[in-house]
Order: sequence, then structure tokens, then C-alpha cells
Amino acid sequence: MPATDVKSVAVAAPCGGTRPVHAPGAAPAAAVTEGWVHSTETCGTVDGPGIRYVLFLSGCPLRCAYCHNPDTWHRHDGTLTSVAEILTDIGRYRGFIQAHGGVTLSGGEPLTQPRFVKALLRGCKAMGLHTALDTSGYLGAKVDDEMMADLDMVLLDIKAFSEKTYHRLTGAELKPTLDFARRLAALGKPIILRYVLVPGWTD
Repeated sequence: MPATDVKSVAVAAPCGGTRPVHAPGAAPAAAVTEGWVHSTETCGTVDGPGIRYVLFLSGCPLRCAYCHNPDTWHRHDGTLTSVAEILTDIGRYRGFIQAHGGVTLSGGEPLTQPRFVKALLRGCKAMGLHTALDTSGYLGAKVDDEMMADLDMVLLDIKAFSEKTYHRLTGAELKPTLDFARRLAALGKPIILRYVLVPGWTD
């Protein structure tokens, strides 16, 4: 979809919820990279250390039985948004998040849009911000060395530790997630492991 089709971007009201902001007139000029955004949260406290700007991207290859954000599954249900727009919005909160927080890219599964994620991380690091990626790890092979260097932390959502249970829960294979976890461990990358304990499923 061309940039001229962009008419709005989802941004957050300070410290609570999200709201759509409609750009008056023509869409912003095309940026180096664009991507599909579901919403943002500007005062997140559960998606990494400190107070964080959390960007929820659209698109996910998994179909988890107890998905927290099923409205992020389909990429084109989001809003096509430029990197420049997002970094400008993040810059508005830099004073709040730089010292004791940062930026977390979540979803959906952000690694369905690796080039977009890479550009956002690079821009955040240029602003001196702590970065985190909230991912299932299923698409971890898409994290190249440059993207990895711009990541300060990974929030790794492992849905189950049994191949059979993982497939029953997500419809996908467990191995790619474990491969990514081993790669992170070998690099000494800080990880917050996330695991949902569901009676009868993952207990």
C-alpha cells in the first residue's frame, strides 16, 4: 500500500490507553521504512524495566488458544505508519523514559515486520533509549546481527516447553523459539522469560 493511502496513526494518550489520531490533509511523506501498527502505550510498566513506550505491531503467525491480543493477528488490520512518525512520537516522551525505562516493541509478533523493527530500534538507540523486544521467538531467525546489537533486552514468551503442548496451543513448532533462546543465551543477551501458567494446559 503506498504512503499516500495513510490517513491516520494510532497513538497513546499520555499514561493511559490508546487513541487514534487522524492526520489532516495529505499523508506524511514516505519514509525509509513503513510498517503496520496496532497501537501504542506511553506509560507501560509490565513490558520491560521501568516506564516504557510500548509499540504494538500488527501481524502474528501463531494462533495461541489464550491470546491476549487476538486483534493484532492480521497485519492489515493495523495502520500503515512511517518510522519517522513513530520516532517523533517517542521523542515526545524521551524525558520520561530515558532515565528509568525505554521502548518495547510488542504485538502481535513484531518479527513479522523485521525491517520495520530494525529501523525503529536503530532510531531508538540514536536517541539513547533502552530497547526491548517482546517476542514469541518463533521468528527469531529474522533477527540479524545488526538488529541484535540494537537490542538491550528480549522479553521471550515461551508458550510451552513440550513440543506437543506447544503445537496444541499455538499451531506451530517449538524448535525455532528454543533455537532463538539458545542464541540469546550464547550472546549473553538479557532475557525476561514469560510463561503463562494455565490449568489443564501448561501446568
